[in-house]
Amino acid sequence: MPAFGLRRPAVTTRLTRKIALAGVGAAVLALPVAGATSASAAPAADSTTATTTAAMTAANGYSNNLDGWIRQSLDIMADKGIPGTYNGIYRNIIRESSGNQFAINNWDINAINGTPSKGLLQVIKPTFDAYHVEGTSWDPYDPVANITAACNYAADRYGSMDNVYSAY
Repeated sequence: MPAFGLRRPAVTTRLTRKIALAGVGAAVLALPVAGATSASAAPAADSTTATTTAAMTAANGYSNNLDGWIRQSLDIMADKGIPGTYNGIYRNIIRESSGNQFAINNWDINAINGTPSKGLLQVIKPTFDAYHVEGTSWDPYDPVANITAACNYAADRYGSMDNVYSAY
């Protein structure tokens, strides 16, 4: 079912109302505080990726936000025969990064070994490189490239991103 068809609970918290009143920018800034416990924002130097993704996403008719990135990835995945659904991808993104495309995990064993997981679906560089999908950026912070590579990996390992319910 598309995200817009999902029913939202009637009860909202004070924080949720404040974020909604403050606007989308505040919501994005609040995401790591509100939901992510294992990832933090990457350095601002990666903003070039956001600009490149924004231009490509807009040029292709997709929104430059989480919904658009997932939809663009799904179209690429369909062309390449990679299984996955909107709901499976969205669920994993929210768990892994709270929707922060610049999330980076600097504390787990991968980070300790020098390969922190990055981006919306928290992919380490060797996995990103091995499962990169032709036609997407080679930057792991690029939302479409990150989603598509992670889904390609999940398809190979678990059959689909839809079958992933924890760290993978």
